[in-house]
Amino acid sequence: MSLDAFWAAPPVSRTLTAAVFVVSVVVYGGLLNAHRIIFTWPFITKFPPEVWRFFTSFLLSGPQLGIIFDPYFIWQYASSLETNSPRFTNPGDFFAYIIFVGAVILVMARQFLGAVIYTSALIIAIAYTYAQDNRGKKIKFFFITIDVKWLPYAMLLLNFVVNGMPSTQVQAMGIPAAHLYDFLTRLWPAFGGGRNILPTPTFVSRWFESESRADRIVVKKHVTVYRPLPATTSSYTGGWGSRGEGRRLGGE
Repeated sequence: MSLDAFWAAPPVSRTLTAAVFVVSVVVYGGLLNAHRIIFTWPFITKFPPEVWRFFTSFLLSGPQLGIIFDPYFIWQYASSLETNSPRFTNPGDFFAYIIFVGAVILVMARQFLGAVIYTSALIIAIAYTYAQDNRGKKIKFFFITIDVKWLPYAMLLLNFVVNGMPSTQVQAMGIPAAHLYDFLTRLWPAFGGGRNILPTPTFVSRWFESESRADRIVVKKHVTVYRPLPATTSSYTGGWGSRGEGRRLGGE
């Protein structure tokens, strides 16, 4: 992906994809101990608190092929949601979704399973929401075509086959988290007569509006525009076209 394409991509999706890839390469490459990024309460409650763990615990992919496939799945489904989903129409909506779903995943996976890394659960949550928004469509999942509604469950099955039950249980926490967001923001207002109790905070919307303007300026600076030269009538009279009747050398 070129630099222009990267900056033109949806901001939350591009940042999350890049962060997962970079952190995973650094950790699995032996440049950073994974213990520095996992979620553990003793390091968060000590002084000074290591608050980055709230975020970095969502940025470590699976090992080996997971370094490629996990960022790919994030990019594939998150960028589609951020740009095309009818539920994320205002600046910052998708960012607020990621924060809410991530918080629910962290509470459930930590409380019930004692998990310390939540990237796979966040990916499943994104895939679940993508499936909800694209009901009735068919998609390619590796080498097979499936109804999109089965996408998150196909991902769970694959994880179970490759990594076993404990990893799949943590990953599955993304489904109730995404469904809770769907219930509070869409199902309850539409069918229960309630209101959306998770509106995007105003300061988040303003922040993303300003970031969007900045991104457009950056892209504009990097893009080179080629314009054809205007057609002109040459005033040069010394060319072959201005010559008179030709004469044979040595002639009269």
